[in-house]
Amino acid sequence: MIKSKRMAGRAILMAGPPGTGKTAIALAISQELGNKVPFCPMVGSEVFSSEIKKTEVLMENFRRAIGLRLKEVKEVYEGEVTELTPVETESPMGGYGKTVSHVIIGLKTAKGTKQLKLDPSIYESLQKEKVDVGDVIYIEANSGAVKRQGRSDTFATEFDLEAEEYVPLPKGDVHKKKEVIQDVTLHDLDVANARPQGGQDILSMMGQLMKSKKTEITDKLRKEINKIVNKYIDEGIAELVPGVLFIDEIHMLDIETFTYLHRALESPIAPIVIFATNRGRCIVRGTEDVYSPHGIPMDLLNRLLIIRTLPYNKKNMESILNLRALTEGHNMNTEALQCLADIGTRATLRYACQLLTPAALNAKVNGRSTITKEDILEMSELFLDAKSSTKILAKYKNIYMK
Repeated sequence: MIKSKRMAGRAILMAGPPGTGKTAIALAISQELGNKVPFCPMVGSEVFSSEIKKTEVLMENFRRAIGLRLKEVKEVYEGEVTELTPVETESPMGGYGKTVSHVIIGLKTAKGTKQLKLDPSIYESLQKEKVDVGDVIYIEANSGAVKRQGRSDTFATEFDLEAEEYVPLPKGDVHKKKEVIQDVTLHDLDVANARPQGGQDILSMMGQLMKSKKTEITDKLRKEINKIVNKYIDEGIAELVPGVLFIDEIHMLDIETFTYLHRALESPIAPIVIFATNRGRCIVRGTEDVYSPHGIPMDLLNRLLIIRTLPYNKKNMESILNLRALTEGHNMNTEALQCLADIGTRATLRYACQLLTPAALNAKVNGRSTITKEDILEMSELFLDAKSSTKILAKYKNIYMK
């Protein structure tokens, strides 16, 4: 539904007890969508821990979750990097330091090669993109913006520890006109226009963003950007990509931010919003006597599609814990896995997962490479879960300070 862009402006609430996979589902959605669809996670309490207004934090994240795919024909230098040599000179400030006066870069395509002498500012861009010999890149002729496309597929036989993306050697001349496709978010455009650094178009501004500062962006500026975005969409230069805004612990928001959320969801440009909470019926923050399911006002709750998440059964626990052990590189016998699943069913899945590492260390100390049931039981006695800790507090409440 998200990929078909039919859920834009809709909101989903995942409600269930702690440890029932709400955040895991959100992360799985992020993985499934890939890096071309914006996914912006946040926690409800974030709106209170910033130096800017609560509603501004929400709007920033809303705009981060809306992508824009820009297409533009540009004059570029494209090819596989065959040479990358910074040329240093004595520092004009004197002393022993040296500065980069220019950079020599060689680019190769299927048709030929070209050597370029470039400004030192472009060398900084090359460093930021982590460009090395053998990478396929393009450099915009008008702005000097650098984009690393991947490693040349002639190096695909190398043994790489990292999952590298290999791309074919570009065809045609090194210097050419190319349709450049760039994925940006509306928040990127807000920031770029709030601090313009020169450049002829939106894509050029994107390459010149400085370090982000906590500066508030006005509604007037956002409306102007929305007008430009709508114009680009009508002209076929850009395509809107509604992403996902995931707000965990939604019950931490107050009545003011809930009202703002309600209005933002009705905006013509809005992402898919996924809320998560582990609360039942409780007071709405910012009020004194308004109780509502999940701590969310009823008018907003009526807009939501609610998904209930349930605790895992023992079979599910075994599958998840086995996968977690394999991911972390731990060997565990069947008896230990069943014991850990029993503990997870009695306590929580999070607690069971947290016992894995200390149990593996305990096995290693005892000269074993496999986690046994004894390791699990020993660690469960050493480290308490929340329920066990609460029982101990209730039993010995007289000896604890109040």
